Amino acid sequence: MHRFANLRICVVVLLLLLLNVTHGQDWANLDKYGQDNLLVKQIMKDGPKAVFMGNSITEVWANLRPNFFRENSFVGRGISGQTTPQMLVRFRQDVIDLNPQSVVILAGTNDIAGNTGPMTLEMILDNIKSMAELADANNIKVVLCSVLPAYDYPWRPGLKPNEKIPALNGMIKDYASLNGFHYVDFFSVMADERNGLPKKYAEDEVHPTLQGYQVMEPIVRNAIESVVK
Repeated sequence: MHRFANLRICVVVLLLLLLNVTHGQDWANLDKYGQDNLLVKQIMKDGPKAVFMGNSITEVWANLRPNFFRENSFVGRGISGQTTPQMLVRFRQDVIDLNPQSVVILAGTNDIAGNTGPMTLEMILDNIKSMAELADANNIKVVLCSVLPAYDYPWRPGLKPNEKIPALNGMIKDYASLNGFHYVDFFSVMADERNGLPKKYAEDEVHPTLQGYQVMEPIVRNAIESVVK
């Protein structure tokens, strides 16, 4: 059963990569949330409490747990397969223009997987820094999240994310501390002895299950509440 689940994940990721190639004119998928952003501006006159910027982990979160987002005045802006340079390109329209009180940035695992080409940890951090600094310059409180554990990537095995992710998380944490941004540590709460995600939190060991998101939700909600007071 797990083999079939992993195969499905690999197929989905490959299709997403092909979509990026065939629709190169919208490399960052700027069009995805265009209409939704207009609705947010109409409905949330004072802006959402938080916008969640990220990849498939964030996109699935908002789709799987809509009540969590709606009841807390949160808006999800995740796009499956995306890396931090793509998020940075769309950050202004998908975050800043929505006038949120805060932004939750959960990003980096697809960079390590090389979804849009080779990336060093320093390059990933630079893009996260740029998003955080754009938010801060626009009076948006910043919540930086640790990258979730991953022992390996089913669609691109052998890259040792179980070693690279803890190193990147240390860099994000240090940057957050030096700049007064809130750091959310999902990794320590969810990682197993391999620095991976156990099956109860992620069937494919990358994308959270409902139980995984339920672990993450009170942690991030408390973080948001603390920065927007």
